[in-house]
Amino acid sequence: MTYLPSLKETDPEIRDLIMEEETREWNKMRLIPSENYASHAVMEATGSVLTNKYSEGYAKKRYYEGQQMVDQVEILAIERAKKMFNMPHANVQPYSGSPANMAVYHAVLEHGDTIMGLALPHGGHLTHGWKVNFSGKTYNSSPYELDPETELLNYDKILEQAKEVRPKMIIAGYTAYPRIIDFVKFREICDEVGALFHADTSHITGLIVGGVHPSPYPMADTGITTSHKTLRGPRGAMILCQEEHAVKIDKAIIPGLQGGPHNNTTAAIAVALKEADTQEFKDYAAQIVANAKTLAEQLNSHGFRLVTGGTDNHLILFETLKCKGISGRDAARALDKAGIVTNCNTVPFDTGSPFNPSGVRIGTPAVTSRGMKEAEMKKLGDWMSAAIDNADDNAKLASIAQEVEELCESFDCPGITPSNWA
Repeated sequence: MTYLPSLKETDPEIRDLIMEEETREWNKMRLIPSENYASHAVMEATGSVLTNKYSEGYAKKRYYEGQQMVDQVEILAIERAKKMFNMPHANVQPYSGSPANMAVYHAVLEHGDTIMGLALPHGGHLTHGWKVNFSGKTYNSSPYELDPETELLNYDKILEQAKEVRPKMIIAGYTAYPRIIDFVKFREICDEVGALFHADTSHITGLIVGGVHPSPYPMADTGITTSHKTLRGPRGAMILCQEEHAVKIDKAIIPGLQGGPHNNTTAAIAVALKEADTQEFKDYAAQIVANAKTLAEQLNSHGFRLVTGGTDNHLILFETLKCKGISGRDAARALDKAGIVTNCNTVPFDTGSPFNPSGVRIGTPAVTSRGMKEAEMKKLGDWMSAAIDNADDNAKLASIAQEVEELCESFDCPGITPSNWA
């Protein structure tokens, strides 16, 4: 039998870095809303022999032989996605959310068509028509904004704008919007102006399947979601659409944008969808929201200004510059030194640079995956306030980091086994 050296033997530098990352994810509070802990089962599928197989094409229609098992894996993932989202067609091959959006646009739009998505500085995504992205360069983008008084979606204003610009597509779904999205309103707006309704539920898919956020499916003409974030799957994506768009969307993925799918990721998506179809996952989704609300209330009690005044989902966006006299970038760096991992973020109508914005974005999916609940969120809010108030005091930040680590030691991390650190 051929000797197969371990990663430790083959590349100890990379192995050590991976172990250090495991330690970091175990010892710190991870509050970046797009991050989570994938289960051991998901990671097992991701690291399986399916990574060895090339499978250009679709199940039962490949350009390579030896697809007997791969085809079954992809069919399972597709059928689970169709059932979970109540949509007639699903494509599980996109490598990530951005190419998934690109494929949808290429399939149903013509270059130069007008699209409407939330402006990036207000919580939208680059691929929803922002000017530096392909979507803003390829299509005539007319971004809508949040209401300057409430910082909420103003559906009357969105309709008014849609009547004026007559978009071919309106996009709903965001990266930094902490409130419930009224997808029924978007469907009505699209119908009134004759636009396609495209949903990007990447951030909230886990909340949707968990029953704590309304679903745009099956109302949407097209939709995409990443498979990680609140869904707790691998780093991949799915496209969902009505049957009339299925052929064009499949062709937009291959041969349009991609070659062979990552079969290991497809398998892991199937596993994540099966995990999400349980009462345990529904309880987890409800706890995400409960934790976010508690953390928001605690931050508010410490004098932070919360965008929209609070949250309805997994995400909290709060301003630091005016209320604490510190930029979002400096606040996020202080929090990291204190063992609390966040990301700086623009707030609506921010006057700061995207590289040095006025706010911080946080979310509760990862800490909820560890089993933390409201009591831990209150402690976390206190620590965050203390860290930002003492951003220049390295000793104080180190002291908070030690307290954070001690709390984290009491909660396991899905998919991470401390014994691996030996």
